[in-house]
Amino acid sequence: MPRTMRTDRVTLRTLNDMRAKGERIVMLTAYDFPTAKLADEAGVDVILVGDSLGQVCLGYDDTTRVTLEEMLHHTKAVVRACPRALVVTDMPLGSYGVERARTVENALRLVKEGGADAVKLEGAAFATEVSAITAVGIPVVGHLGFTPQSIHLFGGFKVAGKVCAEADLLLENAVMLEEAGISLLVLECVPSALAREISRAVRIPVIGIGAGPDVSGQVLVFHDLLGFYDTSFRPRFLKRYDSLKERMIRAISSYVSEVRDGCFPGPEHCYDGDRSPRRVKRHSDKACLGGTNHTGPG
Repeated sequence: MPRTMRTDRVTLRTLNDMRAKGERIVMLTAYDFPTAKLADEAGVDVILVGDSLGQVCLGYDDTTRVTLEEMLHHTKAVVRACPRALVVTDMPLGSYGVERARTVENALRLVKEGGADAVKLEGAAFATEVSAITAVGIPVVGHLGFTPQSIHLFGGFKVAGKVCAEADLLLENAVMLEEAGISLLVLECVPSALAREISRAVRIPVIGIGAGPDVSGQVLVFHDLLGFYDTSFRPRFLKRYDSLKERMIRAISSYVSEVRDGCFPGPEHCYDGDRSPRRVKRHSDKACLGGTNHTGPG
């Protein structure tokens, strides 16, 4: 077992202690039982049930079509697989920011029904919702920079905070969200220098994705890291640690060929038994259709 792997249950206190000690926090997305189990056993500290499941699991074009019910379904599966990692679930577009009471109700469902340890909201416009959710005892993770739920407003993928005015606003928003009560902050696609400045300005762990090394930890999408979703997706921040898509296609193609060629199953894949073949007596079509041999009443 690697020396850095944690075997005790990860909590928010654990993450704060890691930040204070300068230990890097590892976050990874997962969307179902087997992938979450692999991530948990590999030593990931925080598992994010991201609404990116809309693309990598459900085939949507982006995250905006994901529903609360879909997030609940996947969260339940992930939680069952994670005896150790902290589980954070995205609140999907439309589940917050409309009515404060409904926002709290939806967050409660993700925690009470889904089993999540915390929920994540995108953007800085929802500080009052953050306060309302934390008031009922639910930890909240903030998300600034490029926020995928706002992709139509951005007009596509965009690095945030490249100009001074935008960078100043992101810094202000990070402090504002911390004051509203977030326990963790995700920064996506922001310049490294700005991410470092934000990480120093707040007292909570900051997790980066495309935000450079000077933050408390990193997060990647499970399918991107392992290369078995869309291998043409190659943003600058992504390091691909394997290419499972090609390996999986080769394995499945071999199965297809062997079934069609009659090579599979072979004798070693079959079961033996003591039963001897016997002749099956069949009724004639005439008897089955109620012909002259019929002996029933009438």
